[in-house]
Amino acid sequence: MTHSLVCPETVSKVSSVLNRNYRQFGKKHLFDQDEETCWNSDQGPSQWIILEFPQRICVSQLQIQFQGGFSSRQGRLEGSQGSEALAKIVDFYPEDNNSLQTFPVPAAEVDRLKVTFEDTTDFFGRVVIYHLRVLGEKKV
Repeated sequence: MTHSLVCPETVSKVSSVLNRNYRQFGKKHLFDQDEETCWNSDQGPSQWIILEFPQRICVSQLQIQFQGGFSSRQGRLEGSQGSEALAKIVDFYPEDNNSLQTFPVPAAEVDRLKVTFEDTTDFFGRVVIYHLRVLGEKKV
């Protein structure tokens, strides 16, 4: 059964936060299920999110809700197990809108994921995300 794999023990890191205002735009807002909050990156050529899970997972879908005008035309999902180097799992191509978008992921067993957003729709390279969900199964 597929369910959300991000839990309180999942460690997250992001490339940047707009004006270093972590309270208003920090990474915690990616997972809080609040329609009024978001992660807002600072400007730059590409932005990324790293997730380190407390156990091995099998990813099947990635769900992202951008703010229209602050999305990415191309994304890349990479993963690894333990201390292995990250390896590409799949490229995905978001639409520039406010809808929750679902991207299928070829089955991959990992305990670390990196989502990279390239070719952003914002002139300055900022990305705004209201929801990020990693769906799949926990491995025992």
